[in-house]
Amino acid sequence: MNKRALPGFEDDRVTKRMTLLLAIVVTSLVGQGAHAQARVDEVGEGLVNDFITDVITLQGRFEQSLVDANGVVVERSSGTLEIERPGRFHWAYSEPYEQRLVADGLNIWSYDVDLAQVTVKPQAEALANTPALLLGGSGDALSQFRFDGSMVESGTTWVRMIPVDTTSGFERMELGFTDGQLRRMVFFDNLDQSTLVALYDVTTNEPIDSEQFVFTVPDDADLVGVPIVPEEPSS
Repeated sequence: MNKRALPGFEDDRVTKRMTLLLAIVVTSLVGQGAHAQARVDEVGEGLVNDFITDVITLQGRFEQSLVDANGVVVERSSGTLEIERPGRFHWAYSEPYEQRLVADGLNIWSYDVDLAQVTVKPQAEALANTPALLLGGSGDALSQFRFDGSMVESGTTWVRMIPVDTTSGFERMELGFTDGQLRRMVFFDNLDQSTLVALYDVTTNEPIDSEQFVFTVPDDADLVGVPIVPEEPSS
């Protein structure tokens, strides 16, 4: 004689089967998602490594926006940039006011044309743990940062980098690569402000005139700070 299931017993077995099946499906999807994310992270880390090791020079135009903690754009600027590894760059702002930032390998010079003032600081000290170090520094610049994941959005791979030491006031940055090339950057500071930089007309590994990385203090400008003077080679 066949035993009949007690009322509700069959329903319990069906529910358990469905729960088990759902758990298997969810576990599978989570595993696939984790694997896919690991692959995205691997690609993102590779893009940053390639940028640091393979890009010796970079030049182009930039547009920059400063966004406050409330998401309001408080300043827009634009200009040109030249980078030559290791340790030399030239950012020239043309709008809304003229300013130049020049790193010559020893010092970083900031020239405000309207104020007729030049500020100079030792480059290694001024750029430590900052985005500029990662953009223009040598391969060992990566030792001052750690990867914090990647994501893909609208064809751009965004890579999050966090400085090992945050005393510079810089919290993290996100680098956006499109077709393997750096095209976007976002810098976040400790005041909940962010700086967005978009790059245009970018060329890499083309010769740049070395004079772009030489700064001479204009006669009518005040100098704040004392530059490091290159050591003369011993005879």
